[in-house]
Amino acid sequence: MIFSESLKKNRDFQNVYRKGKSQANKYLVMYLWENNSMKNRLGISVSKKVGNSVVRHHLTRLIRESYRLHEEEFQRGYDLVVIARPQAKECSFHEIESALMHMGKIHHIVGDC
Repeated sequence: MIFSESLKKNRDFQNVYRKGKSQANKYLVMYLWENNSMKNRLGISVSKKVGNSVVRHHLTRLIRESYRLHEEEFQRGYDLVVIARPQAKECSFHEIESALMHMGKIHHIVGDC
């Protein structure tokens, strides 16, 4: 069952940056904003500072897959923007997955808070 969509439009990203709350850990920054719908919309941003396009796409896929596997644990009704920090390029899938879940717990949108 799919609970999420992608955040694609620049103005949607800007909206989340301006109005949302942000938290960060060593590898990721997460912006969160309520969207008043029954779905989450996930946006992923990986800057050129992190690495070349191969590295950036790899990180994007790791983050998207981590979210997909745990999507049912996230509360619904939010726009989430996940930004990879430069240190994330050295990370394994497990480290990214754990950093993403940690961000969810900090924002109180994943169980075990």
